[in-house]
Amino acid sequence: MLLKNKFLVFVIVFFTLNVLAFEEGFAFNEDTKIAYRDYGPETGTPILLVTGLGAQLTLWPQFLIDDLQANNFRPIVFDNRDVGLSSRFSSKPSQFINYLKYLLFIPIRSEYSIEDMASDGVSVLDELSIKKSHILGMSMGGMISQVLVAKHPTRVKTFTLISSTASTPNPLNGPKFKVTRQMLKRTAAKDDIEGRIDQSIKLFEIIGTPGMSYDTPKFRSDMRSYIERGGDDSGFLRQMAAIIGSKNRKQLLKSINTPTLIIHGDIDPLIKVKNAYSSHKLIKSSELVIVNGMGHLLDEGSYQQFQTRLIQFLDG
Repeated sequence: MLLKNKFLVFVIVFFTLNVLAFEEGFAFNEDTKIAYRDYGPETGTPILLVTGLGAQLTLWPQFLIDDLQANNFRPIVFDNRDVGLSSRFSSKPSQFINYLKYLLFIPIRSEYSIEDMASDGVSVLDELSIKKSHILGMSMGGMISQVLVAKHPTRVKTFTLISSTASTPNPLNGPKFKVTRQMLKRTAAKDDIEGRIDQSIKLFEIIGTPGMSYDTPKFRSDMRSYIERGGDDSGFLRQMAAIIGSKNRKQLLKSINTPTLIIHGDIDPLIKVKNAYSSHKLIKSSELVIVNGMGHLLDEGSYQQFQTRLIQFLDG
């Protein structure tokens, strides 16, 4: 494989008797650099995973990656622009002013768009010479994937949409105030690693599965490594501006003819479950799975509830 315009790092991770290998590199969407990780194998059927607001590629749970590989798929993940090792942008949106505009239904300007972020995903497929892939998007990643699937249907085998929406968030359909407040508190602790870990734990316990504790030594260790990899959290507000500044995608969803599986937790406090029913009505080729007791995060117990159907769907 040519090494032009990218670097390759082969990482070997030893865990008990298993050896896990993946390839990392950069794709380019014009001047925007997008970091990706290809778990392989090259003989597997590609599936591009598109992650959510402020999330790095390392946030995808290992149990999902392992299960996809065990079923002959090739998981590929990437850092959205403005997070992790991908290109960062420079504008400094005011948290207070943008939230005030949000409450007053005043349009918000953003440095880039959801459409730009969808093009980033296509650039990863191009870099890996993948003509067609399954697409799985979660939360903001689902919004990005909606555009990718609608605008590039010939590049898509199937579409899996998890915990997402076609609507532009506003005070009437958005998350409860305590969720928004905790998201902003997490961002405000940008210069304090321990503070960011503490605020992340509080956020995850609000938006995740009720009763699940994230305040464990392993989670703290994993989150510390996660923060050290990604550096500052300044891209969070710019990504949020891209979401709130976007137009709703309802008409776009009507144009999707790709086989689609919509998955949503019935108690999601961030993106309410009614959004899944709406997307199901808009995408005629879709199937809807509602997961009992699932919040906005993908934990292993929730995954087990739809794992069989997901693999069957991807297998066609």
